[in-house]
Amino acid sequence: MKKDFVILLAPDSFKESMTAKEACEAMERGIKKANSSISCIHVPMADGGEGTMQSLIDATNGKIYTISVIGPLGDEVEASYGILGDGETGILEMASASGIHLVPPEKRNPLITTTYGTGQLIKACLNHGVKKLLIGIGGSATNDGGIGVVQALGGKFLDKEGEELGFGGKELDKLVTIDLSNFDNRLKDVIVEVACDVDNHLCGEQGASYVFGAQKGATPEMMGILDNNLRHYSEIIKRQLGIDILHVSGAGAAGGLGAGLMAFLNGKLNKGIDMVIKYSKLEEKLSLADMVWTGEGSIDFQTKFGKTPLGVAKVAKRYNKPVIALAGRVGPNIEILYTMGIDSIFSITRDITTLEEALEKGQENMEKVAENIIRLMNLNC
Repeated sequence: MKKDFVILLAPDSFKESMTAKEACEAMERGIKKANSSISCIHVPMADGGEGTMQSLIDATNGKIYTISVIGPLGDEVEASYGILGDGETGILEMASASGIHLVPPEKRNPLITTTYGTGQLIKACLNHGVKKLLIGIGGSATNDGGIGVVQALGGKFLDKEGEELGFGGKELDKLVTIDLSNFDNRLKDVIVEVACDVDNHLCGEQGASYVFGAQKGATPEMMGILDNNLRHYSEIIKRQLGIDILHVSGAGAAGGLGAGLMAFLNGKLNKGIDMVIKYSKLEEKLSLADMVWTGEGSIDFQTKFGKTPLGVAKVAKRYNKPVIALAGRVGPNIEILYTMGIDSIFSITRDITTLEEALEKGQENMEKVAENIIRLMNLNC
């Protein structure tokens, strides 16, 4: 092995065990134990879902802020947003303000939940003078088409009496007029990119209400109401704004928030892993490395569907870099991954153990396995 050998470390988080940054640090500790001359480049990764903000903040030396916002049930909750290291890119996960985890199972009702708090996070980013906004929209408790976001940013949705609509998807059938005269005009100069890994349309059997409604507490009757209301909402948007969101892929994401961000913030929907690769500058850093290590909590046949390890591997292969993946669990039918860019896969679980113990010992196990991989490389390189 040459003296200046460099390994780029680009794992996702290992849920409930370690963040992507902590995974990088554990990998490096093991690597250094076996060969102190190896240099490591840390690029904490994510696939656009939970942990994306933290990973990009860590990868760019940015900063996270926490504020009080209106939660999905209209009460006050603590939520976070971040500013990347460039000082001009804001990032947030809608789940922080409007996520399903904020609503107890017995209170879940997408007729009344709102995305208002997500709009408040966007406004907080604008107060920093950002030029770009990155928004992850997974894990929502809502089905309001994003009207809460627009309301928080100064837009108004009015009924036939000229009164403002209340919170939730149940209100959308009353919509007659959209008033954007007081909508935050700073958004005109901001590029909005949305991490979205579903392609559901806004309405219909494969739309927001029918596909995702049940997990948010909707009964079949509620799903029908919500679907009809979103359809009406799309018709008003088309008539008054000249924007057709009804049949756009991804419009149904997060209870129609995808549609709302496209219609009112000119948001562009992208695959989450592609967004993270871009803003972490993974490709640029790859050119400095001899080898790439990636990983996440579980690697199995589903990894091929846009998960972090495969996304990293595809970029690495463009530069002919070997790729090793580490996981807490290695599932069945992973052979396809060897044809798609990953060269070798290792489990970091070292003992017969409970899940709780495996999660608790994640960093320790990562370190040990990383050390053993390098000891093998020392023998064969």
